Amino acid sequence: MKQKAYAAAGVDIDLGNRVKSTLPQLLASTHRREVLGKVGGFGGLFALDTRRYRQPVLVSSVDGVGTKLKIAFAMDRHDTIGQDLVNHCVNDIAVLGAEPLFFLDYLGTGKLEPHVFSDILKGFAKACAENGCALVGGETAQMPGFYQKGEYDVSGTIVGVVEKSRMLDGARTVRAGDAVIGIAASGLHTNGYSLARKIFFETLKMKPSTRVPELGCSIGEELLKVHVSYGPLVQGLLKKFNPARGRKPGAIHGLAHITGGGFIDNIPRVLPKNCDVVIRRGTWTLSPLFEIIRARGGVPEEELYQVFNMGIGMVVIASDDSADAILRAIRSRGHEAWIIGDVVRGRGLSRVK
Repeated sequence: MKQKAYAAAGVDIDLGNRVKSTLPQLLASTHRREVLGKVGGFGGLFALDTRRYRQPVLVSSVDGVGTKLKIAFAMDRHDTIGQDLVNHCVNDIAVLGAEPLFFLDYLGTGKLEPHVFSDILKGFAKACAENGCALVGGETAQMPGFYQKGEYDVSGTIVGVVEKSRMLDGARTVRAGDAVIGIAASGLHTNGYSLARKIFFETLKMKPSTRVPELGCSIGEELLKVHVSYGPLVQGLLKKFNPARGRKPGAIHGLAHITGGGFIDNIPRVLPKNCDVVIRRGTWTLSPLFEIIRARGGVPEEELYQVFNMGIGMVVIASDDSADAILRAIRSRGHEAWIIGDVVRGRGLSRVK
């Protein structure tokens, strides 16, 4: 049978259709009762149950995975990338108190490789199911000549909802004297990989397969560890410590997802203009990965806290008298956490001392 012209040009529509035919089974695990329509429509349909809210506010975010993809390409391992993307987006809206509703993905590649597509989509579905988030659709673009062989890019958009009266707004609720709780990350998560790759693969001359005794695995395996989702944890904490009654603010005053920009750029996003956060080094257990980066990376220590999460993936700013109870609640849900700083009078900055 003669090859179709478009396929000869590098875009195999029939292959794309065959690969996408597996989507209904994958997406079934992420189904929510509010989802309408079927997979493959021109748009995903979601009927928000407004009866559950007095003043529902939709919260959205879009993101990518960055150059962490380079590690996946080098190791030909793609099963974690979809989870990274979903979890990152979930965390971005969780800091506002939002529950995730639905997620859409974009995958662009030069040539569609069925096993790669399947692994990425399995990751999307796994993370969406774990976060109670429906995967309602997406786009897969075959663009020959646009990407290097074996490479692709992914991005995702999430939409969630929060009751307006329960929306977290640190600018109104954070105050001097509050405690800062840090929740452990699994590693670099999805930020700082351009510098990390330079340190490990250029400065230290490692390969992705190089086994690092301190880590108990190869450096490639360490760098592909899945970005932790704090969404279910945050929802549980808010239900317990910020109950929906009365006008008095709850014990949790603000949340910050520690992504690109580290402590220095992310925490100020939830601070009032008259408060600073002081993060105190040595108050949490630094993982071997960050010890290596700090000791052998040749990067000024101050910069490390603006590039990497340094082992803290989410920060909770809470009233000092509730901090110990919140810390115990976090640990009881299987997350490592520490009190790592406090809020002082200032100018809306975050400092590491």
